Amino acid sequence: MSRLYIVDTTLRDGEQTAGVSFAKDEKLKIAVALADLGVDIIEVGIPAMSAREREVIREINELHLSSELLVWNRMSISDVKLSIETGVQQLHITVPASDLHMQKKLGITRKELIKRMNETISFAIEKGCKVSVGAEDASRTELNFLIQLYKEAVSQGAHRVRYADTVGRLDPFSTYHIIRSIKEEIGVDIDFHGHNDLGMGTANALAAYKGGAGYISCSVNGLGERAGNTPLEEIVTAIRYVEGCEEKMKMKKIMTVSKMVEKYSGRKVQDSKPIVGKEVFSHEAGIHVDGLLKDILTYEEISPEIFGRHRKIVLGKHSGKHAIKHDYQKRGIVISDAEVEQILKELRQG
Repeated sequence: MSRLYIVDTTLRDGEQTAGVSFAKDEKLKIAVALADLGVDIIEVGIPAMSAREREVIREINELHLSSELLVWNRMSISDVKLSIETGVQQLHITVPASDLHMQKKLGITRKELIKRMNETISFAIEKGCKVSVGAEDASRTELNFLIQLYKEAVSQGAHRVRYADTVGRLDPFSTYHIIRSIKEEIGVDIDFHGHNDLGMGTANALAAYKGGAGYISCSVNGLGERAGNTPLEEIVTAIRYVEGCEEKMKMKKIMTVSKMVEKYSGRKVQDSKPIVGKEVFSHEAGIHVDGLLKDILTYEEISPEIFGRHRKIVLGKHSGKHAIKHDYQKRGIVISDAEVEQILKELRQG
């Protein structure tokens, strides 16, 4: 399988989560941690938002991280000018592509949209910027027009296009076919940007990759608007262990970044959250624990050690005899079968 490139948007779309605002030092630390993790591209923010935002982006740029940096822009020359002030040379320009967004947000026609997009791209290219173009609300945009829009963007110099499932309405089957159809028509890389409103963010991203998207936008812990974005920790794990795809993530550092974002965002990670949840490598059920003690592969597809974590066997109502013996043996205590039976009885009585 071809290599997957990760575009992390924790500092942009992640920070757009209602009630989340990172302090300057927090954004700097997250950027450093993402680069250390092995993220290919960090979407660091929106320069047009404020002078403070531009200052933080400039400081991140001056760190000369191993990751590429990307700044987000509306379809606006004034936005592009402010982005250039930050020193970041890679710009993303988003285009409200659906008729709904064109008519209700901008009050313009398709022809006017393409004209404005082309002018913005051309200006950025003339200033020496590297440009990617994203179709906002792509999943509610007529496919033929979407392909036309992408072709126009590429003709103006865009080196990559983004397909944004802005409201998280797609399923994996339609995602695969849509991305494959686009890939057959355009000659540049595709970045898939999904949301998790229907709980299919990771599945859709995986389907997009299989359909030909070489770049996936995601965020740490799935942080993002409404139900969040495709979680970085889930897609990089799925790509590696489901598809056998190459990527350069340092998997043992995922927990460090996850906890950092959890702390700075104030958004608690659920205990059962795949990969990074507190209890996702915990086992209690007697049949499961018995199997694990005989062969880990019986009830674990992915080893916690990959992420620098450890499995935990918990004693409780559903425990069996083997779990009790194992728990006491770990502590160097030998107990009789009668004692095991008594402990089991007490556990099951709650």
